[in-house]
Amino acid sequence: MDTSVPRQRETPDSALVDMLILEAPVGLALFGPDLRFRWVNAALTHFSGDAGGPGPDPSQCRGLLPSQAWPQDVAARAENALRKVLDEGAPLAEPGYPAVPRFSAEAPSGEPADAADVSGCASWFPVHDATGQVFGVGLVMLNVAGPPAAAAEGLGKSDAAAAEAAAAEIKRSEERYRSLVQGGAQVVWVAAPDGAMKEDAPEWRWITGQSVEEFTGAGWLDSVHPEDKERVERDWRECVRTGKIFDDRYRIRTKAGSYRHYDVRAVPIERDGKIVEWVGASTDVTSQREAEEMRGRLTEQLSAAALRTARLQQATSMLAEALTVEQVVEVITEVGRTAIGALHSAVALLEADGARLRVVNDDLRHAPDSAGGPLTLQSPSVMTKAIATRRPVLIEDPEDLRRQFEDELDIDPERVAASDERSWVGLPLLAAGAPLGALRFSFGRPRKITEEERVFLEALAGQCALAVERAGLYEREHTTAETLQRSLLPDQLPSVPGLVLEAMYRPAKNMEIGGDWYDAFRLADQRLGVAVGDVMGKGLTAAAGMGRVRNALRALALTDPRPAAVLGGLDRLFSATEQEEQVTTLAYLVIDPETGEGVLGNAGHLPALVLEAGCPPRFCEVEEGTPLGMPSPRKQRKFSLSPGDSAVFYSDGLVENRNRGLDTGLEELAAVAARADEELLASPERLLEYLVERMLAGHEQDDDVTVLVMHRPAGGPR
Repeated sequence: MDTSVPRQRETPDSALVDMLILEAPVGLALFGPDLRFRWVNAALTHFSGDAGGPGPDPSQCRGLLPSQAWPQDVAARAENALRKVLDEGAPLAEPGYPAVPRFSAEAPSGEPADAADVSGCASWFPVHDATGQVFGVGLVMLNVAGPPAAAAEGLGKSDAAAAEAAAAEIKRSEERYRSLVQGGAQVVWVAAPDGAMKEDAPEWRWITGQSVEEFTGAGWLDSVHPEDKERVERDWRECVRTGKIFDDRYRIRTKAGSYRHYDVRAVPIERDGKIVEWVGASTDVTSQREAEEMRGRLTEQLSAAALRTARLQQATSMLAEALTVEQVVEVITEVGRTAIGALHSAVALLEADGARLRVVNDDLRHAPDSAGGPLTLQSPSVMTKAIATRRPVLIEDPEDLRRQFEDELDIDPERVAASDERSWVGLPLLAAGAPLGALRFSFGRPRKITEEERVFLEALAGQCALAVERAGLYEREHTTAETLQRSLLPDQLPSVPGLVLEAMYRPAKNMEIGGDWYDAFRLADQRLGVAVGDVMGKGLTAAAGMGRVRNALRALALTDPRPAAVLGGLDRLFSATEQEEQVTTLAYLVIDPETGEGVLGNAGHLPALVLEAGCPPRFCEVEEGTPLGMPSPRKQRKFSLSPGDSAVFYSDGLVENRNRGLDTGLEELAAVAARADEELLASPERLLEYLVERMLAGHEQDDDVTVLVMHRPAGGPR
């Protein structure tokens, strides 16, 4: 068994131990079987100094023979002693060596003395390894009274005197060591081989207040913290059983009743292959532990603050993208759940009359903080109190709820017990100091909101108020734009013998109204004018631009209906009235319902898809040209529909989105149309629904979709 003590981390106490060994008032050395130094302390290196002066560094002696480090007479005697101990395997005591130089000028009593009155007594002993084999020789040399020669002669005559002097020196060394230990933060103790405390430890008893009887045996465990005691006793017994080093940290009760943290380490001491005792040291690390805990708390607080800041930034970013109040509530609900662990979240907004509140995402009539019925500013609740006070309302538990609403709300214990809510937070939503509504969070357990959390919640409420105000403005603008846009689209398409028209306009799901439009009207010569266009942009600007283009096209068509002439006139109009960045595309067709013959012009719009009976779908080969307002020679191309054929006009929202490019979308449109059966091709209404559903399936509609299907029945005019 390896009984060596592992190297510990450097501490002030371990440095004291090193100092004691290296600078002890006795000589210490270890020699190998080859008689060479394995280790030596500073006292014995002075033998090589001049007149007791300093000798070489102890590390310089390692690997040397005594004859290479000491005077020849001392070295010869030492090497003879080494050989004898190695041959016989027994200890050997030899007086008459020169005094250990460090203390040769000081008598054992501490008074100055002549060096001739002091000599060295060497104790040589074999050192065994774990298997019991001798692997070296140890040396301990003490100073004793009397000159070397007299000491050598006198030892035989008066062994008692020499032994008494050596014992006195050892006692003096022990007293110095004890003083150093007592002056440090360590408590040193000794236990029997079975783990029971066999010697008194005054330092321990001074700390814990135990008596000798209470400490010895296993009584020391009574001072260990109850939460640590079982573990410590189990680990200590296991180390005693296996002979492993005991290394642990636990709390010890002081005589004042408080607990302090100690690092404890105990090492088995072996002799002849058996454990004869355990020597341990308990080091008070309470200050270190408290500092670590303080650093941990500060780190945790900083991490929590950084996390809340990141979540607030994320919430701000998400709220900036919310276009409706419902989307704002979705963001707030998610942030409340992830950032502060809210069980429920709700947003209530003031109605136009300024007296009632509309709860957007929850029914609070049966909530513990509600009086039931419609929620008004006069109804006592967490939300209405936050609006009335313009301050956060923080309620830690049901008892706090009763206390804060004692004279306002009759708290029903059964309602509280039936609810899963146990604490609440109400926050006013303010815009320019005026209330918009309130934000409410509830939690499934009693909770006290910290100051850091309160600051976070107030900042979140501020961002929520801005988002709600922005969403309200957007919804009003969206409603206005959608109303305007739908008012500019034809209420119904003209009924023309020989042609069947079906059209659909579907706004984007993101509520951003665009400039898509379609129109169909009879011309003076009974031909039919059909137009599908797209004014780039969103909102009122795009809707108004679409209205101007539609009205101008009709006016120009009444004068000269030819597509080239109409597109040229629109170019001149755009150059004079529209902004340069206003991009508008248009496909315009003039067709004779009776013959199916016509002419088609295109100003940057997507090509029409022609579906002919018995043929693959094809895109109309008409030069697209440039968008309106970018003058170029406008051209028109012949266009015809045979009986049973159909033409599909559409906007880019049908074929293009964030996940599908334009070219891919056009190919997919042709493929979807090719899979339409004869019944679909014969019914423009069903064909329209089929194309829109298949093209939008699996894609988020992020743009307006406009589709117009023109069909020429196979059986002639209907």
